Amino acid sequence: MTAFSNRKNNTGILFVAMKICLLVCFAGFPLIHLFAQTNEAINIGNRRELFVDYSIIEKLENTRLELHHPHAEDIALKFDKPWEGFYCSYITVIKDDKIWRMYYRGLPHAENWDDPIAVTCYAESKDGIHWVKPNLGLFNVMGTMDNNVILDRTFFPIVHNFSVFIDTRPGVPAEQKYKGIGGTKKSGLVAFVSADGIHWEKLRNDPVFEKGMFDSQNVAFWSEVENCYALYFRTWTGDEYSGFRTISRTTSKDFLNWTEPVAMDFGDTPMEHLYTNATTPYFRAPHIYLSLPKRFFPNKAAFLEEKAKMLVDNPKYRIASSDAVLMSTRGGNKYDRTFMEGFIRPGDSPNDWVARDNTPALGIYQGNEREVFIFRGSHYAQPTSHVTRYSLRLDGFVSVSASYDGGELLTKPIIFQGNELEVNFETSAAGGLKVEIQNADAPPVPGYSLEECPEMIGNEISRKVIWKNGSDVSELAGRPIRLRFVMKDADLYSFRFK
Repeated sequence: MTAFSNRKNNTGILFVAMKICLLVCFAGFPLIHLFAQTNEAINIGNRRELFVDYSIIEKLENTRLELHHPHAEDIALKFDKPWEGFYCSYITVIKDDKIWRMYYRGLPHAENWDDPIAVTCYAESKDGIHWVKPNLGLFNVMGTMDNNVILDRTFFPIVHNFSVFIDTRPGVPAEQKYKGIGGTKKSGLVAFVSADGIHWEKLRNDPVFEKGMFDSQNVAFWSEVENCYALYFRTWTGDEYSGFRTISRTTSKDFLNWTEPVAMDFGDTPMEHLYTNATTPYFRAPHIYLSLPKRFFPNKAAFLEEKAKMLVDNPKYRIASSDAVLMSTRGGNKYDRTFMEGFIRPGDSPNDWVARDNTPALGIYQGNEREVFIFRGSHYAQPTSHVTRYSLRLDGFVSVSASYDGGELLTKPIIFQGNELEVNFETSAAGGLKVEIQNADAPPVPGYSLEECPEMIGNEISRKVIWKNGSDVSELAGRPIRLRFVMKDADLYSFRFK
């Protein structure tokens, strides 16, 4: 090895490398194992991993990624105040400790840019199910101070698409706990701050960002993983308002100075109109940003003109249709579109199949011990306009699914921190799930083989994996390993070391 390390001749280095490869081959070791050992392991620490993409998947054998769908529960909020009306939209939902807060645009009549009447409205809830509209007394709207308006028409166009988030950046001043952005291409995005989420003031008079079209709900948040603010906003693929509605991104350290924007990359998938983006870190796995865009088809209608006319008075909002899809990103300018199918379909009512209906709200939060709540604007441009509440299993967006015949999932090499492995899974009575921990180069780790793991059955959000000698895996922390999940008639939603 000393002679090798002192050589400067490229021919000598190539000769030694070829000799090593030949020795490995003649010794009976496939080269794939050699390369596997040199692959850099993914350091997941103790974070939860979901299967919304293929980031940590090495191999699926007789298993598949299965997209699941939220269940429509009830009407969470009716837009029945005079200053709300048919055209309420761009909903944000925030769970702030024990209080749920909802923000949305109130717009009784269709957009009139010469005489804007839009306002930003507010509602709150203790459980995410029962909502109230407090009389805030902040602005005189339509002759009354008894209303739930937090920004009135004098703040147009900010109120057209005002979007709110809780700023979790370490050291953020208390008076800036809440931040909101809104505006159009003409105004740029203007930033507001608030200590309580109800009383707002401008962060500064000038817009904080101007390089976009912004004709939709633009969203921002503090990313603890990327250590910066991320802003996802509306752009178009063509000049001005031509081509496809799409999404771009910029970042900032201080919410005032932003990087040059970049268009989001959707991989090798067909372009579609993405009307909104609703991108947010998933609270149980904040390194994964989930996105629920409204996918818009401007010339595709479910009904003929005569039937659409019976539902919607305004002819502008009759011919079109939309649904919601699921995308994800782990930062940067790439969205993963593993699933092109609809995540939330319009519904079984004709009222759900018109124009710019079916706009998912920004915000996904835990509603009870087993479920997250998701909200959607429904019946746009109609007298029955409202917010629909949906429920979905915790982490239940996508599962690795195996049929009765059984199958396997093998992860890429990973490095973890923690003492135990927990899984979120579901089986039938006939099915089951077992876990094997392997060395990075494939052989099972003694004590953690498949044979030493009792089969698990049931339906649990958090089940501790146990092997013959117990659940403690701390001796393997910090070294590259793989996880092998062997499944039968089962769904695996997530796993985590803790």
